[in-house]
Amino acid sequence: MKPNLARTLGFTALIIASTVTSHAADSTHLPPWKQPARRPSFAEISATLRFWAEKHPDKFALEERGKTKEGLPIFLARISDRSVRDDDKQVALITATHSGAERTGTTSIMCFAEWLLGNSREAAETRRKQVVLLMPVVNPWGYETVESNANSQGIDPYSGQRGKAWDLATLTLKEPEKSPEIMALKSVFDEFQPDVQWDMHGVPLRWNGNQVVESCGTAYSNYSLRPWDWRVSEAMIAEARKAGYGIDRGEADSQRLFFGPDMPPLADRLWVGRPFFYSAMYGYMRHHTLLGTCEVGYEESGVARLRGLMRIGNRVWDGENVAGYPVNVIKTIVGNWLMASGRNAAERRKSRVELWQRQGAFTMGLLYPQTDCRIGLALALTTKGAKLLDADPKKFAANLATLPVCDAAAVRAFFDAGPETKVYFEPPDRAPEDRLLDAPLAIRLRIPYPNPKLCDLRLNGQPLPPSATDGFERWHGGGYTQVQINIPAEKAHRSDLFFVTCAYKPDVRREYGWRAPAEVQKKLMNTGP
Repeated sequence: MKPNLARTLGFTALIIASTVTSHAADSTHLPPWKQPARRPSFAEISATLRFWAEKHPDKFALEERGKTKEGLPIFLARISDRSVRDDDKQVALITATHSGAERTGTTSIMCFAEWLLGNSREAAETRRKQVVLLMPVVNPWGYETVESNANSQGIDPYSGQRGKAWDLATLTLKEPEKSPEIMALKSVFDEFQPDVQWDMHGVPLRWNGNQVVESCGTAYSNYSLRPWDWRVSEAMIAEARKAGYGIDRGEADSQRLFFGPDMPPLADRLWVGRPFFYSAMYGYMRHHTLLGTCEVGYEESGVARLRGLMRIGNRVWDGENVAGYPVNVIKTIVGNWLMASGRNAAERRKSRVELWQRQGAFTMGLLYPQTDCRIGLALALTTKGAKLLDADPKKFAANLATLPVCDAAAVRAFFDAGPETKVYFEPPDRAPEDRLLDAPLAIRLRIPYPNPKLCDLRLNGQPLPPSATDGFERWHGGGYTQVQINIPAEKAHRSDLFFVTCAYKPDVRREYGWRAPAEVQKKLMNTGP
């Protein structure tokens, strides 16, 4: 042993021995692993959940969402202010799918429930604005018996055997009888269609001081399991830092790029995680649920991060005009969006789910090349609508004339006024469908000026009035002027294609084009190129 290392270890041992001798009667000065671990049993958790249901009937409800093969209950708790209607509430699902061996995932949810049931102003605001669903022990058998992340059938509810337990073409389980825990989770996704789901992980609490590197957003084993917006994770990390906890960012802190299918020879220089389908991703694939994970070493840190998550749902996200999680963008083409729409959160959720499940069959197109002061955006919803599309603007305008309610002449005039050469289309991921929509939708244009004048805004050649339900809204957010064309369900239901034309006048003058220094220009004038 090197002398310096020996001195260091000896000094450490001397301190520990001195601490134990001096404070033999005071366990708080012992090393953490010498103190008893606080590891609640499944019976304690079950009794506490039932106690809260009795004590707080105005804001806490409890149900058994299923049972394990051994008959243990899989609980779902619901926390929300029952005096406030649910129509305009966000829905957040907090789970601990590795609550077999990883008990701090469970205990952080229990601590979070205590905060959420408390009297703080922020907890009360969250109860008024959100329905918070908690599944603190998704795998009771693994939690109570052998500290296993898998159930008694060998199925891990978290990973679903890295997707092998799933038929991904139909998003169903191959052997549902072996996975009652995943079936319970799936049933919650399908009933509540949550806007966000966050999964809490951690350590077994085998001994006091049992630790994990705390992380937020990413799963180390699976870089696909993460929120699509890093600002969500950063908002949560900021709350943990305020509470005194450092949080790891995975590949960002390790300064590594992601792995790809052609990169095995370079694997030693890439992030260790690989893309897999995990069970939590069912909510995203089926309902466009925002998802993420946390590793929890200390419950206080886990609660701080979940408070940060709730704050996002309570407030207006950057670029939006209504409060809620950033989940309503369904499809995009070059920065312009198909959006979920509705008068309240429940309607937007219904719109989001239907549009999300069908968006792969939609075709979006853009008047191209993009030109200042002008935007043209197409959305084909059905087979008939897709057949009307044409890259030639004149032919496209002629095809639009066959629609029942369309001023094709106005569209043609818009085309003739600009320099664009074509309508660029991105093909759908699957064949268009014949059936019509039953939900409202919105088309979002983002104009890169603070306060432009909207000179002419039309849908299928018809002028649009200001309206939050059947017309347009505008606001400044996210650095853009956001222009949203809201299309009600009854109009979407009888339409095959929508084409938006927008002519605007910028409120500031911008120029581009680099010029050589005057000396260089003068020299070139005298000498020639």
